[in-house]
Amino acid sequence: MIFKRLELDFFRNYPHLELEFDPRVNLIYGDNAQGKTNLLEAVAYLSTARSHRARYDREMIMLDIDSAFVKGEIFSRNRDFTLEVRLFRGRGRQLFSNGVRLKTAGELTGILNTVLFCPEDLSLIRAGGAERRRFLDGAICQLRPRYAQALAEYNRLYDHKTRILRDWPENPSLLQTLDDFNLRMAQTGAMLIHYRAHFVKRLREHAPAIHADFSGGREGLELGYETVSTVDDPQAGPRELLPLLLEHQEKHRQAEIDSRQCLSGPHKDDLTVAIGGKNAKTYASQGQTRTAALSLKLAQREIFQEETGEWPVLLLDDVLSELDPRRQAFVLNRIQGGQVFITCCEEEKLEGLEGGKAFHIHDGRLGLV
Repeated sequence: MIFKRLELDFFRNYPHLELEFDPRVNLIYGDNAQGKTNLLEAVAYLSTARSHRARYDREMIMLDIDSAFVKGEIFSRNRDFTLEVRLFRGRGRQLFSNGVRLKTAGELTGILNTVLFCPEDLSLIRAGGAERRRFLDGAICQLRPRYAQALAEYNRLYDHKTRILRDWPENPSLLQTLDDFNLRMAQTGAMLIHYRAHFVKRLREHAPAIHADFSGGREGLELGYETVSTVDDPQAGPRELLPLLLEHQEKHRQAEIDSRQCLSGPHKDDLTVAIGGKNAKTYASQGQTRTAALSLKLAQREIFQEETGEWPVLLLDDVLSELDPRRQAFVLNRIQGGQVFITCCEEEKLEGLEGGKAFHIHDGRLGLV
């Protein structure tokens, strides 16, 4: 899987850009706040139609401009693809694959897989469960179109149910629709739990070994998956999970009505992370946090390769500068194979990564070195 060429118009601080990349290593360097991360954001956006740092698409459009354009040429699944995104202020985006407009972002699944690691990913370990759910959802959506559809449907149902619970005192008849929403949420929720549990199982097969190598064998990484209390085996099929979710909903029905909040469902799930038997969120040091988060991302990369037979495009945003030389060498050795983009503040000779291209960025403009 190779990202061959990128074209941008009015995306973030880039008025215009056309750039061809190396199939192995692409080093992007320059001072802070010049646009290095914006470049990786554009590449990643073409894989999922989501940004890791923008809540709304309009945030990625240059100030005082009404629209932006992102185009990527990709070699994937033994063929060439051209992916395009048109972003607009005040109306929905448009997605295209080989000139054909896509109805949903889920249709991008499998064309371009990316794994992005950036400094903000420390929140994978330090923050609440929402960050870890976002990590699981983003990874699984790139592999399973059915999961992406179920997640979108569940989020839509959750929003509707939340409004019902919020507004029912002013309009009691809304409670008559609650059972229908509960059933549909349980059906889609069972699918989410099933896929998440199996992905966490795959993470457990890869991430602890990576973390052990990273730490020189001094630390053990343990991963778990927490979902609703009535589910003992989250890896069970959706049909087996459905009655267990309905049971949990029924137990919390009155509490939801009284609190006017949605208390039951996989929107509260969590990926648990422990180091040496201790909760990493509470007890991990800064170095342990960084190592654990990077181990999860490198495990994701290996799972993608096993699933698709191709290495995903790896995007490392200002990561190596935070690691000591030994850990830098470990990362560079671990990412042999596949295409990688690395951002840093200075052009560096990265031992272990031969060849490739280096690009200097200044004020939204890039020059090949």
